[in-house]
Amino acid sequence: MDIKQKIEEANKESVHRLISGLPVLVDIAPALEVIPGFKDKMIIHSGPPVEWNQMCGAQKGSTIGAVIFEGWAQTFDEAQAMLDKGDIRLEPNHHHQAVGPMAGTISPSMPVWVVENKAFGNRAYCRQVEPKQQFGDFSEDAIKGLQLWRDVWAPTLRQALLGMDGLELAPIITKALQMGDELHNRHTASSSLFANEMAKGMVAAELPKKETMMTLGYVTGHNLIFLGIAMAAGKAIADAAHGIEYSTIVTAMARNGTKFGIRLSGLGDEWFTAPAPVIDGVYLPGFAASDAGLDMGDSAISETVGWGGFVIGGAPGILSLVGGTPEEAIAYSREMKNITTTTHPVYRMPALGSIGTSMGIDIRKVVDTNITPIIDTAIAHKDPGFPIIGAGLVRAPLECFKSALIAFSKKYN
Repeated sequence: MDIKQKIEEANKESVHRLISGLPVLVDIAPALEVIPGFKDKMIIHSGPPVEWNQMCGAQKGSTIGAVIFEGWAQTFDEAQAMLDKGDIRLEPNHHHQAVGPMAGTISPSMPVWVVENKAFGNRAYCRQVEPKQQFGDFSEDAIKGLQLWRDVWAPTLRQALLGMDGLELAPIITKALQMGDELHNRHTASSSLFANEMAKGMVAAELPKKETMMTLGYVTGHNLIFLGIAMAAGKAIADAAHGIEYSTIVTAMARNGTKFGIRLSGLGDEWFTAPAPVIDGVYLPGFAASDAGLDMGDSAISETVGWGGFVIGGAPGILSLVGGTPEEAIAYSREMKNITTTTHPVYRMPALGSIGTSMGIDIRKVVDTNITPIIDTAIAHKDPGFPIIGAGLVRAPLECFKSALIAFSKKYN
């Protein structure tokens, strides 16, 4: 076969694996127990690799919060001193089969969602989603939220889940898309569907009433609880399509507030990066564009597998958060068909005539059309110490795809 035929065959296999993914939530466990390669005195983070002194303000604040949460330090100054000296090992989530929202920080005792891709046997992990510490807030209140997750909510959910023998996620994802979620920043339907299943599991497990009621209150009142689960599902799906020779399909998009990076199925674990872009956003009262940090988070794994901004045309409810009009949202979803390889046969958008979600981002099409993936995202402050300040839309930088295509050309002659 010539090079073009080899690429087409490889991409066909990559996309087959993306479509065939069967994510199942199988556990909720401390990161140190389940994430491959995780060690004590380690924190993993969102985006491509970045040194402590190059981290953006929000990611620094979130890392400091994780150090305090673990009890390695008691104050901001103590935590910063440890990090300045290199006492804490910092590595990207994606290097450990994991993803994390916004700053994405995961420390050893944080319970993580464990999702297994039953079609291919690989697993992926994601931390809980909350509006404070993951955005850089290291206050007492932010740390308390992590402690409740570790000590009450996660253990209760874990017992219920293990009694259920896991929870299939594809039915929830399918229904949520039909109900107006885009599975990145709007999880109203998916979180409700998940809460219903877990409520039945907690009752069946006959858990202590106090912990059950506290956890039910948390789950039913958390409109984004399914985001972390969806991110782990997206990572498990995308990882199964990674490492296929000659494939030009993107298997990861991630950012850390400093750099935006992509990975390509046919180019192994190499990152292709560009400066993190500015977000076109809508801000919470008291904040403005001048307060905002640059694009951040592993949550673009959602768009990598065809959700998020790719299906925003079917989720008009998200526009009150990220801005824009229904017409623009529909145009974005239709535009993404120009840079993808196929549509999903099951994940569909009723608002767009029930067409399947576009998936399989091909770097050749991105470079040829100059159309880059659209991502809807939250916004963190440029400085440490703040919770969420807004949300908006952003485009992946074209430079990432150009440099990946050049590297692909060199590798495959």
